[in-house]
Amino acid sequence: MRNTVRPALIAVAVLLAGRVLAQGMDHAHRDHAGRHPAPAAGEAPATRAFRAVDARMHADMAIRYSGDVDADFVRGMIPHHEGAVGMARVALQYSKDPEVRALAEEIVKAQEREIAQMRAILARTGGK
Repeated sequence: MRNTVRPALIAVAVLLAGRVLAQGMDHAHRDHAGRHPAPAAGEAPATRAFRAVDARMHADMAIRYSGDVDADFVRGMIPHHEGAVGMARVALQYSKDPEVRALAEEIVKAQEREIAQMRAILARTGGK
């Protein structure tokens, strides 16, 4: 038993540390009221576009959890994927790098397919 408890405790500690770090990084980009800071004067158009996508994604991800893990997962992931599509579209609008543009196109295609799949799951299960 002792040989299994220690690795389990280490795994839990690593998971908790990762969660705290991720929350800290998100909070570092917010003001004291929990809002993302306003764009700086003279900010690049792509940066303003990324900020708008990011703000909408985070607002839309603030779902009311139902206790239904399946519904909650897909309801939270849809806006997350929509944010990825939005960011990829900003890249397509402003990037001139062929590799970045190709990656952005792949992201749009894959994420839109997954969004459709998640919406179908919600429709099938009634998990709105």
